[in-house]
Amino acid sequence: MTFAVISVVAYFVGSVPFGFLVARCRGVDIRAIGSGNIGATNVARSLGPKTGLIVFLLDALKGAIPTALGESWLGIEGGVGAAVAALLGHMFPVWLRFRGGKGVATGAGALTVLLPLPVTCGLLVWLAVFATWRIVSLASLSGAVMLAGVAIGGAILSGTDAATKKALVAAGASLLVWARHAENLVRIARGTENRFSESTTLRGISKIIHVGALALWFGSNFFFSLIVAVLIFRTWEGYADDPPPWLPGFGALTKETGTRIAGATVGPIFPFLFAVQGICSVLVLITSLGFSRWEPKRRLHRVRFGIVVLAALTVVAGWPISRHVSALREQRYSRDASVSAMAREQFGPWHAVSLFLNFGTIALTGVATALAAFLPPNEPTTDQGKSGSC
Repeated sequence: MTFAVISVVAYFVGSVPFGFLVARCRGVDIRAIGSGNIGATNVARSLGPKTGLIVFLLDALKGAIPTALGESWLGIEGGVGAAVAALLGHMFPVWLRFRGGKGVATGAGALTVLLPLPVTCGLLVWLAVFATWRIVSLASLSGAVMLAGVAIGGAILSGTDAATKKALVAAGASLLVWARHAENLVRIARGTENRFSESTTLRGISKIIHVGALALWFGSNFFFSLIVAVLIFRTWEGYADDPPPWLPGFGALTKETGTRIAGATVGPIFPFLFAVQGICSVLVLITSLGFSRWEPKRRLHRVRFGIVVLAALTVVAGWPISRHVSALREQRYSRDASVSAMAREQFGPWHAVSLFLNFGTIALTGVATALAAFLPPNEPTTDQGKSGSC
């Protein structure tokens, strides 16, 4: 198959209006009730969550299947073309005079094939926002931003053409989702956007996400910084005094060489570690802010949110400094004497700043983890239930 044929087929598959068809089987014209949209959200609100879930899965599959087939037949170009065509088909279906859905489910299905990790991050943010605020449109917009952000970040780190093309698709899909939610944005700003009703289940999900993300944030940083990195440096530096016989050239190994090898070993871990911390910080910020809304009179939740903000700032500041320290670590061994001297002079102060921020992250997330023992109750009070309605 050619690229054009795959794109055309993907468009027509994507244009199948499952929301309209499923509702029609129930004797309802979904365009005439609720928001009038044929997407899973309006179906769920009008015909029940189970029906909405069925539509969501069908819409996701009509994005995923053409994308998977396009990628298997023509490589990354075929997958990208099929993904874009299926998304446009859902948003502008020829069968309904080009008035379709907003592309969240179909885009998620297509991008799951191309970018499974960014989509997973986007879905986690979607779930956190929805469980905390109960507004589907706000959750969709937030998830789209996270998906595009992770995809772009991955493309920058990898530097490959394939990752760049996938990131461009993710960014384009995110922009399309935001454009299709223009009216929702106005209602969100006015405070009149539709919310799902308060429930103990949603509160429980929000708390699970908060505790899980916070534990991963604190635990991964603590384990790497205070256990893994320390053991790696001690091991390689110790080989200078007691070199193992299996190590090539073990007789010439010095402590400085061991330090350099250890630095090269832990260096590639930092991008992944900071990515995990960044995603976890977003999830914890979302849920912490929600706790303040659930119990606005309780000062503890405002303190919790402030601590999490500070911890997130240490991560934001620590990432570029960590990269600078890694560069200086290599430049210390440059054959250019002036570069080596400059790097050795600057390495100590910048490494100290990096460690200060890192231990600050550990301390702040440790406090936030301890505060997880004091989360709001699952059962909302009468006043809280009233304040959360539109």
